[in-house]
Amino acid sequence: MTSSSNAASSQGADQDLPPLQILIVQVSAFQQNCSILWDPRTMVGAVVDPGGDVPLLLEAIRENGVKVEKIVITHGHIDHVGGAADLAAELGVPVEGPHEADRMLLKRVSDQARQFGLPDVKTVEPDRWLEDGDTMEMAGRSFDVLHCPGHAPGHVVFFDPELRLAISGDVLFKGSVGRTDLPGGDHATLIRSIRDKLLPLGDDVSFLPGHGPASTLGEERRTNPFLV
Repeated sequence: MTSSSNAASSQGADQDLPPLQILIVQVSAFQQNCSILWDPRTMVGAVVDPGGDVPLLLEAIRENGVKVEKIVITHGHIDHVGGAADLAAELGVPVEGPHEADRMLLKRVSDQARQFGLPDVKTVEPDRWLEDGDTMEMAGRSFDVLHCPGHAPGHVVFFDPELRLAISGDVLFKGSVGRTDLPGGDHATLIRSIRDKLLPLGDDVSFLPGHGPASTLGEERRTNPFLV
């Protein structure tokens, strides 16, 4: 009887758990939103856009007991990839993303560091480049990959259609959009990516941007000055 009771109790506890846990850790001088995602049932997860402050990220991973299985990158700017090589080496995990159009940005990450007056960082070579229409597994969930250039040529967005959740990197922000004055940026292309790839996902979709607070696509469609 005791064994059956414990099993039932454990099953009930699992049913009370959310489908996904997300911890936002702001890293680097740019206060970039690095996301640590995990499945609360298995504690298996991923780190999205580790832009720096690797010791801080390792502490957060260990404090929450997350078993990181991969690092995922939305695009090749230093504030999103600055810590990726060191974190991948420390954890012994592969790196996935972005789209291969960002290959040159990743190769020139040391140049980016000098441009912004930052300490040098290691170049990261993804184990898997992502394409528009790919499916990418992380934290026990399946995310659709959307290639959304404009801020960076190889920028990708990750979308969970069941949870109605997007991880948008620097494509779209609450009340703003990604800058397009960096190499490979183009404002018209960025707006087209937002209008053709993101907004059709639905007004109810929440998104986590690379900087600043979360929002919904509906809120941005109605109020974002770059889209209205």
